[in-house]
Amino acid sequence: MSAIINISRFDSIKKVVAYAGLDPVVRQSGTFMASKTRMSKRGNKMLRYALIWAANNVRLHNKNLNTYYLKKRAQGKSHYNALGHCAVKLIRYIWFVLHNPDKEFIN
Repeated sequence: MSAIINISRFDSIKKVVAYAGLDPVVRQSGTFMASKTRMSKRGNKMLRYALIWAANNVRLHNKNLNTYYLKKRAQGKSHYNALGHCAVKLIRYIWFVLHNPDKEFIN
């Protein structure tokens, strides 16, 4: 929360993901189109580190996030790539909780 300051600063989840530097970047030049994408890492590195670390701990103790992590690993993603996907999912959870304080969050 200290890195985000106020969730209302962001219009959408995609903007929070970009602020954390977890958004994918397509590498291309002319007719060359890379077959893989990487995270941009253009955002707040402390927020990105905290989200990756938190996603790893949550996946160890949460069945749904662990299932998602294992699904990404089965797709051939590396450990850290799968954690990046889990961190984005964690941002979506945080977004829902902060924008819907009167609704119950069921994971």
